[in-house]
Amino acid sequence: MTDPQYPADMGFRMPAEWEPHSGTWLAWPHNLETWDKEVLPHVEQTYLSIIQALAPGEIVHILVDNETSLESVKIKIANAGFPCDPLRFYIIPTDDAWIRDYGPNFLVSGNPEHRQIALNNWRFDSWGGKYDWELDDRAGGEIARLLKLPAFEPDIVLEGGAIDVNGLGTCLTTESCLLNVNRNGGLDRHTVENILRNYLEVKNIIWLKGEIEGDDTDGHIDNLARFVNPRTVVCACEEDSAASSYKALNDNYESLQSAADQDGNLLNVIRLPMPGAVNTGSTRLPASYANFYIGNRTVLLPVFNVPNDSKAESIIQKIFPDREVVPLPCRELLAGLGGLHCITQQQPA
Repeated sequence: MTDPQYPADMGFRMPAEWEPHSGTWLAWPHNLETWDKEVLPHVEQTYLSIIQALAPGEIVHILVDNETSLESVKIKIANAGFPCDPLRFYIIPTDDAWIRDYGPNFLVSGNPEHRQIALNNWRFDSWGGKYDWELDDRAGGEIARLLKLPAFEPDIVLEGGAIDVNGLGTCLTTESCLLNVNRNGGLDRHTVENILRNYLEVKNIIWLKGEIEGDDTDGHIDNLARFVNPRTVVCACEEDSAASSYKALNDNYESLQSAADQDGNLLNVIRLPMPGAVNTGSTRLPASYANFYIGNRTVLLPVFNVPNDSKAESIIQKIFPDREVVPLPCRELLAGLGGLHCITQQQPA
């Protein structure tokens, strides 16, 4: 009899984001090619707001590049009016801040009283080789080493923003990202599904299509559709029929209406409006309310100072009545082509 080699063989699964966290991971922003000197202070303010919203309910883990950065970040946090004691800092050099995509995804096994934690350390190639990534690709292994957790090495490229799970066996993802030739040479669907089953313990994979304008990830699911409870999905839908993503997003909505969970139950699908055009100069940025983050006590919602902000906040608050929805202005963050979900990574309790 051979030893089990995959997380699923050993009883590990990827939990849903709304399941209890022990903490949230961030990587402090520093890349001036992503955010220039004028924009970076605004992005740092967003990070301070994230820490303020999350820290009362869970540990916030923060990667910094070096000792100088560590002292600078601690001063900024203290000047913002809250102590550094509940936070955890790690000197792990990175190329950029998108820890959702290059950090590990955490796994759990057993019941809450006797739970084990492990992680998948996927390879990262900066969304198909678009930017520098060597330091980011090493960060997941460094986190595993520091935490002394069991670490699985899938040895394929997969970004955390490309998958979303309900924790019970169903995964949402997109063809344009996971089957893209710029990741892993273009694996076929059957091979990718087997990988997801083995490393996430999912039985049912729902494939969507399309991407929003301005997105350089080739269509990450966390801009398109998200599980918000085991049988409910919010789906980003464009109201402007002239928008380039109108058809693709509404096709996703129709596909989800006929999709089922791992037990064959039809999903409950809620339309989540898009914010409309959010631009920097003449360039449209990949703005989506679906890029929210679910903390233990709060839901961090990206907003853009547009009319649909209040509509999106109302929808998300009804879905999460026991959590406070915290709208965070994200125009400056979005200038780096990512959002709140992209810069956060949950560690389950």
